Amino acid sequence: MPAMSRARCSDDVDFISNAPVDILPHLGHRHGKDELRQTWKTIHAGYSGMRCEVPVVVAEGDKVAVQIRAFFRKRRNDRIVQFDVAAFYTLRDGRVTQIREIMDTFDLVQQVLERDVAAVLAESRHGKV
Repeated sequence: MPAMSRARCSDDVDFISNAPVDILPHLGHRHGKDELRQTWKTIHAGYSGMRCEVPVVVAEGDKVAVQIRAFFRKRRNDRIVQFDVAAFYTLRDGRVTQIREIMDTFDLVQQVLERDVAAVLAESRHGKV
């Protein structure tokens, strides 16, 4: 989720990124510039550096689709979290009105928690946890 200038968003911008918000509190559903601003404050609180590569951008009319590879550096231990996002934007009068993100949240959660979540789930299924 690359940073986006508030000037480029409509006042009623709508952001949705389906994710477990208990673990990834900056994701989920946000509405309006203030909530989107809070999203970025949350991200900056947990990550000291961010870099994005954007290998694909496709635009047609008022719709834009973007493939993003993001690299976030954790503040607490300098580890890099790397993930891919498919982002879909809708524009109105030159401003972003909707943002929809799709990503592999399972992989992202494992990187954020620094745990093999699949192993933890398998252990709990077999009564080992």
